Amino acid sequence: MADLSAVRADGLVKTFGDFRAVDGVDLEVRRGEIFGVLGPNGAGKTTTLKMLATLLPIDGGRAEVFGVDVRREPHRIRQLVGVTGQYASVDEDLTGRENLWLFARLQGLSSGRAKGVAGELLERFGLLEAADRPLSQFSGGMRRRLDLASSLITRPPLIFLDEPTTGLDPRTRGQMWDTIRELVTEGSTILLTTQYLDEADQLADRVAVIDRGRKVAEDTPDALKTQVGDSTLQLGLADAGDIAAAASVVRRSLGEEPVLTPEAGRMNVSLPDPNRAAEVLIGLREAGIGIASVSVAKPTLDEVFLALTGHGADDESKNEPEMEAVR
Repeated sequence: MADLSAVRADGLVKTFGDFRAVDGVDLEVRRGEIFGVLGPNGAGKTTTLKMLATLLPIDGGRAEVFGVDVRREPHRIRQLVGVTGQYASVDEDLTGRENLWLFARLQGLSSGRAKGVAGELLERFGLLEAADRPLSQFSGGMRRRLDLASSLITRPPLIFLDEPTTGLDPRTRGQMWDTIRELVTEGSTILLTTQYLDEADQLADRVAVIDRGRKVAEDTPDALKTQVGDSTLQLGLADAGDIAAAASVVRRSLGEEPVLTPEAGRMNVSLPDPNRAAEVLIGLREAGIGIASVSVAKPTLDEVFLALTGHGADDESKNEPEMEAVR
């Protein structure tokens, strides 16, 4: 049977002095999927991608891209992948068109072909009107689109996206999501890192959760959510001072420990059965505790991450080296 893996990594390790940035990470990315690597700043996401992209040597473990050994054949790997880092790797003094032409020439395209490819990519990413402006006049979203365009010059089968929507406004972020989905429908495989839980939920077919250099979970977003519970009861109290008493009601009614936001008078309660929300509401009424808002919804990836790691995904630890784009 043909190997359906685009990326296979076993026990990846990377150390910087005494700091173990990546500590035995296993990954398998299937062809044609969007695979998300989720974790806070400093979790080891970027370092993992840099090893897979040959930008950092692998200190331990083994990795393959489409069956090619990353450590033994780095030049072949660079022909198979396109990488877009967290910050646009472009020349401020050149126009968008000139940047793409330069990247294409560096990858061995003739001058005429490089010009044609630059024009095609500028049109595809909605940058034709700004193509001949200097980069200093580009918005953050335009720069991110240009950087993604430059990683597609040779149409690599595997694309690494490191924090692809960092710093973008919601509208531009949505446009980037649409572009990423289009790339997959056209046959690309995407491996992206993100600290945005909603981004992983929106885009990824499967997610690996990494914390402090180790993989703590891997599955589809929906499957990860079921580990927290089938549903979550979200309550807002009329009086934030009642939060402790309300938590006691939840423990008595369900035997569950609620996640509290005391200053806002809010709590989230994992429900093994959505119908049991009524037990909590009745208990609160009998205790004379007023409710300002109530809803029952599926768990979020935020709750999954908190349950898996004991802290939120926006908690920062030691920062990793930034990803530099390789074309």
